[in-house]
Amino acid sequence: MEKTVEMYEDFAEVYDRFMDETPYGEWADFVEETLKDAGIRDGLVLDLGCGTGSVTELLAKKGYDMIGVDLSDRMLDIAMEKRAASGLDILYLQQDMREFELYGTVRAVISLCDSVNYLLEEDGLLETFRLVNNYLDPDGLFLFDFNTVYKYQNVIGDSTIAENRDDCSFIWENYYDETDQINEYDLTIFVRQEKGLFRKFTETHFQRGYTLPVIKALVEQAGLRFVEALDADTHGAVRKESERIYVIAREQGKR
Repeated sequence: MEKTVEMYEDFAEVYDRFMDETPYGEWADFVEETLKDAGIRDGLVLDLGCGTGSVTELLAKKGYDMIGVDLSDRMLDIAMEKRAASGLDILYLQQDMREFELYGTVRAVISLCDSVNYLLEEDGLLETFRLVNNYLDPDGLFLFDFNTVYKYQNVIGDSTIAENRDDCSFIWENYYDETDQINEYDLTIFVRQEKGLFRKFTETHFQRGYTLPVIKALVEQAGLRFVEALDADTHGAVRKESERIYVIAREQGKR
């Protein structure tokens, strides 16, 4: 049985299995440290592009009142299963980050795991940043990461990655367009069913690489105050070879 579906539909079923080596705990610790350095030790925090809620859960356990927003209903279904198991009080909303709406402002917004790279047009990124500024408390904090053009161009672009496990396997083919700076991921996934049979399905994802100057310009154009950028692996200065970058910005415009 084979079918092509929207992003994070059937893939959501096996997403956590293939992401089991992702250092979510380290990411959550970094977020907590950054928030506390900004004087944010509790209160409402929005996780934009929360996926299956792995980081959302960890931050809720650290005492933050979490809201998770994601476009994929299937990813949110899994996030809500985790919430039911943990008993944590997390609000999940299915929304497009370019059009998200909240009931009020929050102390901080985070967006991790290259969620913003799924926004292929600068206008969409700008609108998202404007909404973040709108929904942040006065001087609230915005922390997000993004994959760089360098990463797509020199590390994963035009490469094939495969992984074989007992219960599922995948083939991940990358095609990078240097003109548009867009990377196409073609995912082929095999999931073991009853009687040893495998179900095959495919998904195609698109992400755009960004440079720090473009991101900084959009952050400032959205009305936010750019604070700093860090190499996401070293937490040091951004380098030409940085593959993923953290950006920290603050709300401005409210009193």
